[in-house]
Amino acid sequence: MSDVIDFSSGNFVHLGLGAATLPLPTHTGDMEWYAEYEQSHGDDGFEGRLVSMHTFTETWDTWEMHPNGSELVLCINGSVALTQEAIDGTINTATISAGQAVVNGPGVWHTADVVDGPTTVVFITAGVGTQMRDR
Repeated sequence: MSDVIDFSSGNFVHLGLGAATLPLPTHTGDMEWYAEYEQSHGDDGFEGRLVSMHTFTETWDTWEMHPNGSELVLCINGSVALTQEAIDGTINTATISAGQAVVNGPGVWHTADVVDGPTTVVFITAGVGTQMRDR
């Protein structure tokens, strides 16, 4: 039997080539963690996926974009308004609650506002090349 992966404590997984599921070091929240993740799993290219879970009590202060693949955003508690800025500059907002999801397409900048918090969200992300900018 494998060890328990406690997503609520910042333990995430990488879904890799050959249907591999690999536990990751505890998420620190800083860009160095993401750089190490990309270095360790970048060989999976655009097919690798980072699976993470975060609980938010406040609106995001950044935008994020994944240039090499889409991201599934699944709300499991509370509700969150997700704003997407498409490549053509079009802006759309969708509010999701527990059991609902949206997809951020490749190259789509996105951010979030907590509507009914705390809000817990699971992300399945094409993490290679992720970019961030201030909101």
